[in-house]
Amino acid sequence: MTAPLTQPTCELDLRTIPPRERHPLIFGRFDALAAGQSLQLVNDHNPQPLRYQFEDRAFGQFEWTALEAGPAVWRIQITRVADAAVPSAGVKGDSCCSGGACCG
Repeated sequence: MTAPLTQPTCELDLRTIPPRERHPLIFGRFDALAAGQSLQLVNDHNPQPLRYQFEDRAFGQFEWTALEAGPAVWRIQITRVADAAVPSAGVKGDSCCSGGACCG
């Protein structure tokens, strides 16, 4: 039996993590992924706001797949499909929430 090409590098059960620590942890884990690696998230609510943050912060670098969509459990797989782009000169970096600054 062959293993799938993309295997999750880890699974984060967000239900056990305080809300203010979730997004910084997720982005830290995502930043550590190599292209082709995945992260699975388990949550008790729809993580759509997180997806919007990913689209803002890592546009073109990830693939978002809903593996389970509620109502009690949401399971999302986020796969890094490209390495981070180097910011152009004069362009500011991440959004305010990517480092957890506004999540405190």
